[in-house]
Amino acid sequence: MDLNKIKGSTYYIDSPTNIGVYSFKNKNCLLIDTGINNSTAKKIDDILIKNNLHPKYIINTHSHMDHCGGNSFFKTHYPGCEIFTSTNEKLYIENTFLYSSMLYSSHAIKPLRNSSKAPKVDFELEIGMAKIGDEKFEILNLKGHALGQIGIITPEKVCFLGDSVFSFEILEKYSLPYLNNIEESLSTLEFLKTVDADFFLPSHSSNLLESQELLELLNKNIENINEYVELLLEILDQPATKEDLVENLCILKDLKLDIKQYHITYSTVSAFLTYLYDKNLIDYSLENGRLYYFKKS
Repeated sequence: MDLNKIKGSTYYIDSPTNIGVYSFKNKNCLLIDTGINNSTAKKIDDILIKNNLHPKYIINTHSHMDHCGGNSFFKTHYPGCEIFTSTNEKLYIENTFLYSSMLYSSHAIKPLRNSSKAPKVDFELEIGMAKIGDEKFEILNLKGHALGQIGIITPEKVCFLGDSVFSFEILEKYSLPYLNNIEESLSTLEFLKTVDADFFLPSHSSNLLESQELLELLNKNIENINEYVELLLEILDQPATKEDLVENLCILKDLKLDIKQYHITYSTVSAFLTYLYDKNLIDYSLENGRLYYFKKS
């Protein structure tokens, strides 16, 4: 992990979840996401200390733990540090059990459960320009992967994308990443083609992207979603339950699942079924206590 300069006062720390850093003139800094836990946050802090930077502000792009799990560390070690996020993500960041409960559709089974305490979010961000410290940042609506996911453009026109777009290496490793809303995910991917910035950084990518590189990646993400739409419709030539669909996808796409990844995949399949139903492409029937989905003729 290192502090890598992008442009002007905008940097990032390379990590399994990339951390954006914006340095103010007084050596206070803004962090974009905080990593998965206190251990990762400590490594981030060591790099900041080495570079004489003092974390004063945090923006969480969304509420998944690899993006906000270090909030407690920074709030504990820097009590004046202020946390910002969108209104919809605030609820999930402050109540860490909600995500696992959503995946499990009830009080979560222990392997999924997350009951860690999280600090309160200090400020809710609106879409548009936001003044933080003595600088203005543009906040983008990038929902789809998460209910209220946001992106951030720094004054140097560097755009931090959160998980709105997945890198080629992520799609190669796991072609069905978590999506909460397929329609919104596709809309966000199309919207990002219009965003005016010089550099773009997905949260899970080893590469900083320029505009043309981003366009190629956006098209790959759109293509990947559409491939899953077509595959699910093909499977649904015959009635199938959600469990049947997960099983078929695991076999056809060689998906490797543990219990957590199973529920993430199950939830993403649900998002695709909603999309297909809303498009009037599938219907359902309930027979002998089993809910079947099937393609409309």
